[in-house]
Amino acid sequence: MASSPPSAQPDREDTSVGELLSAVTSDAQKLFRQEVELAKTEIRQEATKAGKAAGMFGGAGFAGYMTALFGSLAAVFGLANVMDWAWAALIITAVWAVVGVVMYLKARSEMEKVNPKPERTVESLKEDAEWARHPTS
Repeated sequence: MASSPPSAQPDREDTSVGELLSAVTSDAQKLFRQEVELAKTEIRQEATKAGKAAGMFGGAGFAGYMTALFGSLAAVFGLANVMDWAWAALIITAVWAVVGVVMYLKARSEMEKVNPKPERTVESLKEDAEWARHPTS
């Protein structure tokens, strides 16, 4: 008479408290590792977005610098035809100060859109905590 192969998990009635506690601990550790990995992935994605935005800021800054340099020289030369060179240069400097402030404010608002908080992980942890409080629901 052949005996049936032992099942992978013992019956609940045959399981000791120690085995159950070990299984719960193992599951909790696995869940924690998965949550940490999810958080790392989300943070990596947000860092990539921030890096792309920073690269675009750099490229736009260089192009803007070159345009501003040659445009400013042309404006100073143009204004120098109707007023003193020093006043022409001061006016153009003031214009660029205003442009710089506007660009700074725009860049700051774009950077505020970057979300470093791993929202899916936080939501998942809340669900896990709720489940741990009420595992049968």
